[in-house]
Amino acid sequence: MTRSLQHGGGRFRARLGGGLIIGLALLLAGGGVEAAESPYLVEKWGTPAGRLDRLVQEELRVRGLEPAGSCSDAVFLRRVHLDLIGTLPEPREVYGFLQDESPGKRAALVDALLEREEYADYWAMRWGDVLRIKSEFPINLWPNAVQAYHRWVRDSLRANKPYDVMARELLSSSGSNFRVPPVNFLRAVQGKDPNSLARVVALTFLGSRLEEWPEDRRKGLEDLFSRVAFKGTAEWKEEIVIFDPAVTEGMGGMMPDGSTVEIAADRDPRGVFADWLVDGSGRDWFSRALVNRTWAWFFGRGFVHEADDIRPENPPVHPEAFGFLTAEFAKGGYDFKKLHRMILNSRTYQQSCLARTPGKEAGEYFACYPVRPVDAEVLIDALCQLTGTRERYSSPIPEPFTFIPEDQRTIALADGSITSAFLEMFGRPPRDTGLLSERGGKPTDAQRLHLLNSTHVQRKIEKSWKLRALVQRQGGKGGKGPGKGPGKGPGKGPGAIVRAIYVAVLSRQPTPEELSLALEYSRSSGLKGKQGSDDLVWALVNTKEFLYHH
Repeated sequence: MTRSLQHGGGRFRARLGGGLIIGLALLLAGGGVEAAESPYLVEKWGTPAGRLDRLVQEELRVRGLEPAGSCSDAVFLRRVHLDLIGTLPEPREVYGFLQDESPGKRAALVDALLEREEYADYWAMRWGDVLRIKSEFPINLWPNAVQAYHRWVRDSLRANKPYDVMARELLSSSGSNFRVPPVNFLRAVQGKDPNSLARVVALTFLGSRLEEWPEDRRKGLEDLFSRVAFKGTAEWKEEIVIFDPAVTEGMGGMMPDGSTVEIAADRDPRGVFADWLVDGSGRDWFSRALVNRTWAWFFGRGFVHEADDIRPENPPVHPEAFGFLTAEFAKGGYDFKKLHRMILNSRTYQQSCLARTPGKEAGEYFACYPVRPVDAEVLIDALCQLTGTRERYSSPIPEPFTFIPEDQRTIALADGSITSAFLEMFGRPPRDTGLLSERGGKPTDAQRLHLLNSTHVQRKIEKSWKLRALVQRQGGKGGKGPGKGPGKGPGKGPGAIVRAIYVAVLSRQPTPEELSLALEYSRSSGLKGKQGSDDLVWALVNTKEFLYHH
C-alpha cells in the first residue's frame, strides 16, 4: 500500500504495512517467522535460564504455551534502553554493542544503564505518576512543593534508597511541604479526610483499591490516618502536615490483615502502620505490590492485571514466579536495582515479541515479550533526539508562571501540570489518582494523523541538523559500505545513508530486502540527498517498530 502526502513543495510517499518497511510486517506477524528471516530473533539463547524463568516456563508448559525464542541483540539494546532509561541508544552505542562478542554483554549493559543519569530521570517520571506530583487542580501541590517533592524522589532513586526507607518517610514524615518533601505524599490527595488518605495509602503501598475491601478493614485503615492534621502558614501555598496535637486519648487500630493494635495517645498511628507494613506482617503485601507494579512497567501488565488491583478475586497468572520475586525483593533489602537486574537479566524479559503459540494468552502469560506503545514522554524525546530539535513546555497557571528551558528532557519534567498538546494526545497521565490506568494505552486515529500529517513532525525532520549531517557524512561516493557483521559502520554512498538511518531510528541494520526497497524508492521517485533521507525517516517513525516497545 502506498500513501502520498503533500508537505512543503514535495511529495512524501511512504509504503507502509508491506512495501518499504517489511520489518513492520514481521513485527505484526506474531509468529511463524524463522530466526534466519527476522531481525528480531536469534537462533540460540546466550542468557542462561534462572529460577524465575524455570517457574514461568513450568506454568507455560501446564497451559500448553510454548515460550518464544531469544530476541536479537539489536532488539535487546533498544528494549532495555527504553525500559530502563527512557532513551534511544545512540548509533555509536548500537555499533559498539553489536560488535561486542563477550557472553556477558547484556548483563553488563543493564549494569551500565542503571548508573546513567537518565535512569533517575525516567524512574522519577514513573513514580511521579504514582505519587501524583502535580501543581494544579485537583492535586494543587503548587510549584514550590512540586519541585521539592520531585527532587526528593529523583535523589532517592539515584542513590538507590531502599524502598522500605522511602515508604516510611512518605507515610510518617511531618513538617512543611516546601521543606520536608515526603510530606507531600499525604498533601497530594484530592481530599484531606481519612477515607481519601486511606485510599491513596492502599493504592500506593498495597496495590489495592480500598473500595473493594471489607468494611471493617476499610474502616481500620481510615482510623489509622484520622489523626493527620494540615495547617497553613504565612508563606504562599505552604502547608504543614503533622500528627494532630489536639489528640489526648489512645485508640485501637486494625491493620489490613485484620490484626489489631493499641496505640497510645502520644504515638502517631502513621508510624504504627509503617512498622506493620515494612517490618511486620504486612511485608509480603508491601513487596508484592511493588514487584507487581515494576513487572507491569517492564511488560505492560503485571502478574496481577490491573497492576494496582491486587485482591483474592483477581489472582496472578504466575503465582510461583510472583511469589519468588516478592520474596527475593524483601530478602534483598528492598533494593530497586537488584529487582531490575533480576527481571532484565531473565530469559522471560529477553524473549522475542514473536510468539510461537498464537492467541492473546501468549502475551498475557508472558510466553513472549508483550508489544506495547512507547510512553508519550519517551516518544517526543526520541523524535527530538533523532532530529536534534527541542520542545517548549510552560504552565501559565498557577502563578508564578512556570517556564522550562528548551534543552529540558521531557522525561525529566517534574510537574504533571506542565504539558503540551502532543503529550496529552499521546496519553501522558494527568496524575490525578495515582492509578496506572491513567496512562493512555491503545493508539488513536488522532495520534496516527499527527505522526503522518502534522507540521510539528515535518518541521523536526526537515530542519534537522543531525539528519543533514548524517547525509553529508555518509553520502560520499565510491564507498563499499560496511563489511560483514551487524556491528559494522554504515560505510559511504546511498546504501550507507539508508543503513545509518535504520540504525538511528530503529537501532538495527536494515535487512537486504529493506535496503533494496529503500534504494529503489529513492531512484524511482527522483529524490536524492536530504529529501530522500527525510522521506525514509518519516516512514520509519510511523512504523510500529519505532512507536512500540517490542
